[in-house]
Amino acid sequence: MLLHHAFARTAQRLADKPALVSVDERICYGELLERVHVLAGTLRGDGVERGDRVLALLDNGVEFAVAVHAVLAVGAVFVPVGALVKAQKLEFIARDTRACALLTQARLADTWRPVLHAATSLRCCRVAGDTRGLDADVRVRPWPSHGDTGHRQEPASGPHELATLVYTSGTTGVPKGVMLTHANILSAWTSIQDYLGLREDDVIGLSLPAAFSYGLNNLMMGLAIGATVVLDRSAAFPVKVAQMLARERVTVFPGVPTLFASLLGLQDLARFDFGALRLLTNAAAALPEPHVRRLRAAFPEARLISMYGMSECIRASYLPPAEIDRRPGSVGRGILHQTHWLVDEAGQRLPDGSIGELVVSGPHVMQGYWERPAETGARLEPGPIDGERMFHTGDIFRSDADGYLYFVSRKDDIINTRGEKVAPREVENAIYQLDAVAACAVVGVADSVLGEAVKAYVTLRPGCRVAERDIVRHCLARLESYMAPKFVEIVDELPRTESGKIRHASLRRPA
Repeated sequence: MLLHHAFARTAQRLADKPALVSVDERICYGELLERVHVLAGTLRGDGVERGDRVLALLDNGVEFAVAVHAVLAVGAVFVPVGALVKAQKLEFIARDTRACALLTQARLADTWRPVLHAATSLRCCRVAGDTRGLDADVRVRPWPSHGDTGHRQEPASGPHELATLVYTSGTTGVPKGVMLTHANILSAWTSIQDYLGLREDDVIGLSLPAAFSYGLNNLMMGLAIGATVVLDRSAAFPVKVAQMLARERVTVFPGVPTLFASLLGLQDLARFDFGALRLLTNAAAALPEPHVRRLRAAFPEARLISMYGMSECIRASYLPPAEIDRRPGSVGRGILHQTHWLVDEAGQRLPDGSIGELVVSGPHVMQGYWERPAETGARLEPGPIDGERMFHTGDIFRSDADGYLYFVSRKDDIINTRGEKVAPREVENAIYQLDAVAACAVVGVADSVLGEAVKAYVTLRPGCRVAERDIVRHCLARLESYMAPKFVEIVDELPRTESGKIRHASLRRPA
């Protein structure tokens, strides 16, 4: 079975059940499937063939869900791009993939219009919304509202062919296209469903961008099992997110630390009725322990599952809810059908209770980076099972005696100061113990005496105040002196990737 087959079978079985809710409309499974057939037929007419790459520059909405299933139905490769992307990055991805088609929206024309003229491989551009006056380019065509929905013979695609190219955020260099097959993603879904237990009667509130791995998999898994997915665009406005959760009676809410922090910062969070909410999930970055405690208090009836994953393997670990109070800082142990271990700098395996780089192996691990053999070779090796790969994550973890994992740092983020190594995560955990702190990022900055100095950037919760020197004193009381920040800067906001991660790299400038 291929990815889009699961949705199609569910849509035929639950034709009258609500499938998607967005700011623009609500549609049932039967209508969604019909729109997928229409767009798939249109893409075939536009010359899109098996193996072609199709870009999707779309925000959270019905068009996104239609696009991913239609592209897969014609045997092409789906390349999602976040709606907040800059034109320069979109052009890079279009050139890198040699995409033949672009699916987008009229309101995003300022981003895609200059790219259309620069990316000569693009043969057509289907635009949702009012296209009048947008461009005289004959490749710009309206999004189809009707067409041939009859059955067409699918190309002979197999589960080991590419399904998606998900581009990394590029925080450590040039963005790279993560190659995932139908089999990679279906394997990950099997393991994730094993511990999440998503149900047909669930309502999934998706405030995360659907264009990124975490959001994309929640959208597609939800539609595959017959749940209702609420595609929300208000992640930057926590009050609107809270209103959506209450209004739509959301039962499952996937989040990231920055999204949860903004919700917890609401002064009147208790006035909202979250009685339907049964499951909170966190990925992309580890939750600070104080946030775990606050989430448990704010949503006492909901199970909280802390997870770790990357685009390159979708998911690698989860913490069972029964362990959340005993091990609030942990992201759990490995998922089903996966093996993993820690290695030292020489690549030697380490026993439980050690600190080292996490290596993951299993059928969910990517095929490599699109047309980047050197970068692929640096991160992938043949796995212990034929056809599987070992992925060196580049993330440093410690494990406890029971094998539970605790995120320490990206290898590139380790700070070398006074001849000692400092993991930013440990300093950030100490700072998060201050109730006034909403978010923080710790980085190393050039220092003529220390080599690198520890610097903390901090944002505060609404109505709270704390002095920089008090943050330093707080850290000195809890950490070794060389770990305490030499510099603290209170800022209004922290730079983030489109998926919500804090951009540590952009904060590393001379103090």
